[in-house]
Amino acid sequence: MKVGVILPIGTDKELGRPLPYTDIRAKAIQIENVGLDTAWIPDHLIYRFPDQPQAGVWEALTIMTGLAEATERINIGSMVICTAFRNPAVLAKIAVALDEVSNGRLVLGLGAGWHEPEFTAFGFPFNHLVDRFEEALKVIVPLVHGETVDFTGTYVSAPNCVMDPLPTRNIPILIASRRPRMLKLTAQYADQWNTAWIGHVEALTERTDALKAACDEVGRDYSAIAITVGVNIGFPDLTELPETATDRTKFIAGSVEEIAEGLRAYADAGVAEIVAWLYPNTEEAIDRLAQAAKLARE
Repeated sequence: MKVGVILPIGTDKELGRPLPYTDIRAKAIQIENVGLDTAWIPDHLIYRFPDQPQAGVWEALTIMTGLAEATERINIGSMVICTAFRNPAVLAKIAVALDEVSNGRLVLGLGAGWHEPEFTAFGFPFNHLVDRFEEALKVIVPLVHGETVDFTGTYVSAPNCVMDPLPTRNIPILIASRRPRMLKLTAQYADQWNTAWIGHVEALTERTDALKAACDEVGRDYSAIAITVGVNIGFPDLTELPETATDRTKFIAGSVEEIAEGLRAYADAGVAEIVAWLYPNTEEAIDRLAQAAKLARE
């Protein structure tokens, strides 16, 4: 089982702005050096929540391209690119170039989006999100697999669109989903599935049962989809954890050995990768996660 880390590219509370790219780059290089598997990057344009200060965020694909050049071994994954923010055919073109820069290490995670304020601020419509997402998949997936697309939909069009140069491989598509229609699209189009954010493995069964039902509905072999799980992982001696850290369904918290036990349970359940949201997201926490992953693999 692989273990990756979500890298913070949004506003840091202490700095009052996002971390400099050099700091993000250093974390990715550390992930590679300590034997972890993936640097995951979220995709947002701005955060505006009630009763909270506005928070900025770096543009995801630019950061991913930098990390693809800065590293050599680890995968570079998006968790997840919002297909509503970019023309789908152009997004596919960017993905193929990014996979080339990374020498075949891109995991193209895709989602429909959910944070209405950023849609409004940047002029994107916040309606029919799943309809728009489905049409985007009909363009992106075949293009990143080297196929020609001739599609005109209600929201998206790519008439006589071809990927030239061709991708050097079928870039893996990850879809993050939980509700029935999104799960059905996952079953139809995805190589990998992500569900998040949870704690110990017992919180997973209900979610995988829903994906199995979606696969049965569309005639897809459930075992053909790699399962990735976003897990909140905390080290209480390094930081004050959220109140939810006491809930086993929402957090794995404790020592390196306790984290390793939690990871091992996911591996035993057949999960392909853990996507760790670390508390805190520091050098020490990344080192400890690597130690826990090593113990779990033993």
